[in-house]
Amino acid sequence: MPKNKARERSNSLYLHLEKMSLPVDGDEDTSSLVSLQGRPIQAASDTSRLLRMKKFRFQLLHQWLVSNFEPCRAADIGGGKGLLAYLLQLDGWDATVIDPVDQALPEKFKDLRTGSRVKIRPGERVKRLCAGFELEQAAGFDLLIGMHAHACNVKIIDAAARYSCEFVIFPCCVIGEPFYPPLGVHWLESLADYALRQGHTIQPFRLNFKGQNIGLFKSGRCKLRNSEPSG
Repeated sequence: MPKNKARERSNSLYLHLEKMSLPVDGDEDTSSLVSLQGRPIQAASDTSRLLRMKKFRFQLLHQWLVSNFEPCRAADIGGGKGLLAYLLQLDGWDATVIDPVDQALPEKFKDLRTGSRVKIRPGERVKRLCAGFELEQAAGFDLLIGMHAHACNVKIIDAAARYSCEFVIFPCCVIGEPFYPPLGVHWLESLADYALRQGHTIQPFRLNFKGQNIGLFKSGRCKLRNSEPSG
């Protein structure tokens, strides 16, 4: 797909996801919309016209998370080598990787704030649960994170509903998921509709990396940064 067409499709999709999550007027059809409760956190700025990074999606998500959420108990589902959990751990989070494959942390990573390469000391570890993700594993966590977590997005949404926790997901493909989107409906739209039907209040946001860079998040139980206390 040409770049301009892909950008137009991405922008159109994002606008539709925003509409699905925003409050609606009383005269509008509310059959597929849910009003947000409380004060939603700020979505990331529109980066659709910026040069997207080829790498560093975990660092970008880490920056977004620590900018919007206070430290909490987080599960990085399908977290691979555990870089995201490691970065969250450095900022005082209680982060656990849930992944069926036990992998060592990378030897180094790029700090996007300084542009420098940072070495990870040998023997450094993050908490890991070496298993495929199942709903029961969400018990005890405040936030479920799925960055391109194959076959886990619907489970994350269901687990968040069962255990009243929050989630941040970047859905990728539909392989291994329990349902497929209807013809002409984007997988993200289908997941957003499913989350709304499970009683979640959701909001989309974007990060500046190449590929599927639109995420969906549900907030509520986790303490948010820069949020005013309810009166």
